[in-house]
Amino acid sequence: MSEAYIVAAKRTAGGRRGGLLRDWHPADLSAQVLNALVDDTGIDPALIEDVIMGCVGQAGQQSTNVARNAVLSSKLPESVPGTSVDRQCGSSQQAVHFAAATVMSGQMDVVIAAGVESMTRVPMGTPVSLPAKAGMGMPYGEGMEQRYPGIQFSQFTGAEMIAAKYGLTKDMLDEFGYESQVRAGKAAKSGAFANEIVPVNVTTHEGAPHVHTQDEGIRFDVSLDGVKGVKLINPDGGRLTAATSSQICDGASGVLIVNERGLKALGVKPLARIHTMTVVGEDPVIMLEAPIGATKKALSRAGMKIEDIDLYEVNEAFASIPMAWMQQLGADHARLNVNGGAIALGHPLGASGTKLMATLVHALHARGKKWGLQTMCEGGGLANVTIIEAL
Repeated sequence: MSEAYIVAAKRTAGGRRGGLLRDWHPADLSAQVLNALVDDTGIDPALIEDVIMGCVGQAGQQSTNVARNAVLSSKLPESVPGTSVDRQCGSSQQAVHFAAATVMSGQMDVVIAAGVESMTRVPMGTPVSLPAKAGMGMPYGEGMEQRYPGIQFSQFTGAEMIAAKYGLTKDMLDEFGYESQVRAGKAAKSGAFANEIVPVNVTTHEGAPHVHTQDEGIRFDVSLDGVKGVKLINPDGGRLTAATSSQICDGASGVLIVNERGLKALGVKPLARIHTMTVVGEDPVIMLEAPIGATKKALSRAGMKIEDIDLYEVNEAFASIPMAWMQQLGADHARLNVNGGAIALGHPLGASGTKLMATLVHALHARGKKWGLQTMCEGGGLANVTIIEAL
């Protein structure tokens, strides 16, 4: 079986809801990333055999196969197909897995895995809320009601359940949220994101033209007291706040994945090799705990221990998720989300998988490290894990 190599990894800087990326249609925004992957490698775009794109809010401007629409909005030729994937927040990480499996099998040699989410233009929950308002019902049928009677599935509830289960106090969560902002601020100031960010032309709220290259969610003036002062999401016994939760975000991201034939055809050098891919399903009520079990399974399959991994990217959907993961895996906090996470940088849902992968690949190279692990919690009690080797 062939190997799967990442030869380019790019993302847009995150935009706040209603922020600097507000004027970009999601198909056009993701096209900017597709173009950047081509430009970064200098390849003939006609050699790309598929685009697999994660997107959670597949409604409105993100409906009707946003992956194909992104291709047709880009410099890629009409001959390049595209398909859209929904594994909730892990959608574009799953796109990586599908792309890698395809080139490893030899059925294709050059595939782009990508993701997009405009949470400004297609607000979170739109694929559920709009049909419900039109009388078309909810996504959970009688079978799920019988299996989980009376349950209102909620990521917010799940995140609070995890905080309570693992003894994570509000002070602990606040300190983690503060550190995410500090790390992101330091990374941005040092230029750590320069090689992964695609510049995007935007218009400021004052009407001035601007090139967007810095994640809008970073609070460079953050203070621990300020984080501690943010109101609880659930004032009745909750522990999480907006300052310890991921930011709503607009963004797009992508990685170019090839096998050995692809390397020769494109004449490019690999940035990383995809070593191990795992996905699991666990309890959909607590929902966001699955990265723990998925990581244990991935490490066992890889014949590795957590201390063998140099850097971890664990999505900060809520501070309780990476904190519980770190506690249960015995992971080194110094290796976790070294450039900050979604609390500071934003979580553009379907784009977060390849966004984190782009950051992980470039962070490994910047530090001269070898092994990276990425995981994220996903709606429905799912989690993907990807282990990569920097080359």
